[in-house]
Amino acid sequence: MESLIPTINRLQEVFLTVGAEVVQLPQIVVVGSQSSGKSSVLESLVGRDFLPRGSGIVTRRPLVLQLVNVAPLQDRLKIENGVKAEEWGTFLHCKNQIFTDFGEIRKEIESETERSSGDNKGISPEPIYLKIFSPKVLNLTLVDLPGITKVPVGDQPEDIESQVQEMILSFISNPNSLILAVSPANSDLATSDALKLAREVDPDGRRTLLVVSKLDLMDAGTDALEVLLGRVIPIRLGIIGVVNRSQHDINTHKSLEDSMKDEHTFLQRHYPSLASRAGSRYLAKTLSRLLMHHIRDCLPDLKTRVTVLNSQYQARLNGYGQPVEDHSAMLLQIVTKFASDYCNTIEGTARYIQTSELCGGARICYIFHETFGRTLQTIDPLGGLTELDILTAIRNATGPRPALFVPEVSFELLVKRQIKRLEEPSMRCVELVHEELQRIIQHCSSYSTQELLRFPKLHDSIVEVVTGLLRKRLPITNDMVHNLVAIELAYINTKHPDFTDAAQVSASVNSQQAETLDGGKRWKNEKLSEEKAQAAGFGSPSKGQAINLLDTAVPASRKLSAKEQRDCEVIQRLIKSYFLIVRKSIQDSVPKTVMHFLVNFVKEHLQSELVGQLYKQPLLQELLIESQDTAQQRTEVAQMLEALKKANNIISEIRETHLW
Repeated sequence: MESLIPTINRLQEVFLTVGAEVVQLPQIVVVGSQSSGKSSVLESLVGRDFLPRGSGIVTRRPLVLQLVNVAPLQDRLKIENGVKAEEWGTFLHCKNQIFTDFGEIRKEIESETERSSGDNKGISPEPIYLKIFSPKVLNLTLVDLPGITKVPVGDQPEDIESQVQEMILSFISNPNSLILAVSPANSDLATSDALKLAREVDPDGRRTLLVVSKLDLMDAGTDALEVLLGRVIPIRLGIIGVVNRSQHDINTHKSLEDSMKDEHTFLQRHYPSLASRAGSRYLAKTLSRLLMHHIRDCLPDLKTRVTVLNSQYQARLNGYGQPVEDHSAMLLQIVTKFASDYCNTIEGTARYIQTSELCGGARICYIFHETFGRTLQTIDPLGGLTELDILTAIRNATGPRPALFVPEVSFELLVKRQIKRLEEPSMRCVELVHEELQRIIQHCSSYSTQELLRFPKLHDSIVEVVTGLLRKRLPITNDMVHNLVAIELAYINTKHPDFTDAAQVSASVNSQQAETLDGGKRWKNEKLSEEKAQAAGFGSPSKGQAINLLDTAVPASRKLSAKEQRDCEVIQRLIKSYFLIVRKSIQDSVPKTVMHFLVNFVKEHLQSELVGQLYKQPLLQELLIESQDTAQQRTEVAQMLEALKKANNIISEIRETHLW
């Protein structure tokens, strides 16, 4: 199980090469207030001075520290990394450069910090990656973060406190991280900022370990025994007390080995019952043990995560396609694929079927039979026709002589007026289908043809060609639909087998009135109607009045005579009968016309139109220029996929028997 930490370090190196942290790896995150002793704790774990020192905020960038245990120089079978030194360090940003002087490591951390954070106390979330090889360290992976500060100094922004807290939370929110909270013994533990932040992301304390630093700086007569025993604030992973080096020890270059001896002496004198469970050496062993067990617990989920990401990035890479080599073949492939997807969307056989709304052929069907069909059904055959309109048409068709029968001319005049009302919804049907054919273009380019998204110019050109084809077919289809109505208006076929004969309608109307009125009542009603008509303005002028009949306005409405009522009803029945015949014909023929002259024509000629317009040698290079981001994204995805494959191989090397 001791090989788990080096395995995680290898995984971390693999993912660092691609500059992304898509997998949350197990690690120990060190959190504490400014000047709480975090740096001293880390240096005691390493056994060397290598961290920058000074007043105010010193750690201004996250430092990812990997400790690698190696055999002593005299016991090595081979020279590690070609280095003939007992201990050394390497930085990720300094490739192939090895630091054997830990003073140089400190200077490199300072210069790298100033490179991105400035030289006046600014902070940056970009990590510095340092790996230290030594026979004196245990295998560990730690992240040292800037100390929690309250007041901005130098060029720090006013919200420095919230920035630092957000940076810390971004690391400790990783559920695979262990939180090493550092709090000085000479301050109240209940006000510890490190514990407060740890509680936000780890309320149960399952992955928090508390280090109480500066035990030797407590007021005389006081001790931290109650705190170290967990009686003040219980910590599930434990509480470990340490003694930090004083500033005087640092200034006099007191070695860490002597400091650890003094720490052990202090613990034996002041905390004899806890001396074996405190101090820097015990902290290192505890952290190594906790990290190994934590890695063991996280490994199954980590393996699953890597496997899932491997599949996802492979699919993304397939979506970007291969770089273009044969431009002619690529263009033909894309054009053929687009035309096929366009036609399949109309036919309902496309691979990508929407579930949120009707699309393609289904929407065209809805337009024909729901939108257009219902609109025609709502048109009243006699809508806009009053009895007075019908009577006026009958009189105008008879001329100066009263008609014995209903004139056929009046029927044709009125029924044409009603048939004309069918043209507007028919033209609107064509417009709606044309709009849907336009929408299919975007549907295909966005969902079906992934290759097309790589080439913006080709995409725009295909849209332009298809739009132009639809634009050319639209007036032709409109003319044909207009002609359908014009054909119906050109000849009123009163011999249509479904049309009710005029004589039969007249006889039916007369028989119905004969059943309700006997001869005397009918005569009286007609007489009364004539008198009322005369009273309404059609009769003789009253005696003693001189009236110019030419100036008398035709009344807007009046009581019709029985004969006029019969004539109007005959015309109404004939109009309704013939209108229903024409409406049925239009409802059937308009969709057929639209399908033939617009939809089917576009389906049959789309590919040939695209090839004819786009497959031209001067255009090939220009059309198949990838978008600026596509090539870069393909490279990044390929690199990430390679890293995931390496990670999968590394995890696969761990046998199940090693975990227990």
